[in-house]
Amino acid sequence: MPQTVAIVKYNAGNVRSVENTLIRLGIQPVITDDLEILKQADKVIFPGVGEASTAMNYLKAKGLDQVIKNLKQPVLGICLGLQLMCKHSEENDVDCLGIFNVAVKKFPPKDKVPHVGWNALTKMDSPLFEGLSEGDYVYFVHSFYAEENPAQIASTEYILPFAPALHKDNFYAIQAHPEKSGTVGAKILENFLKL
Repeated sequence: MPQTVAIVKYNAGNVRSVENTLIRLGIQPVITDDLEILKQADKVIFPGVGEASTAMNYLKAKGLDQVIKNLKQPVLGICLGLQLMCKHSEENDVDCLGIFNVAVKKFPPKDKVPHVGWNALTKMDSPLFEGLSEGDYVYFVHSFYAEENPAQIASTEYILPFAPALHKDNFYAIQAHPEKSGTVGAKILENFLKL
């Protein structure tokens, strides 16, 4: 029986491009904010482009904050999804889901912010990156970053070193956009679907 993959629907962009990439991989995902569907899915993807405090308010209003934190199946946060899975974001000073005990900070404006474009992943240590090579490039678009921490499963640097990917229990997260990262990104999503 094919696995069910749910994409969390909330007021954040980029959900459709994740859906389209999964369809290309042979998966027909369901985009939903239905709490029961999310609980019963085989895999849950929590993507997003947007602003942290607005997104958290929406998640709380719908009861999605509690459901996401308590999911038992593999969950993948992407971009804003990763940031919302952390403890706190400097973006409008908001407490987030706290799955990862990590602070999300704004890049110091020494250089160009946001971080937009291709950057290399190094020190990859997770089944999420199986089949990838040290220094493979993925596509980033973000002004806030997760600090380096014990839950990180890869490294990268833009202005300063930060955690581009995290893992704890059944929760995985990546700051880059696998759905915009060509064959490398497709491989990361494939690997997640195999977990």
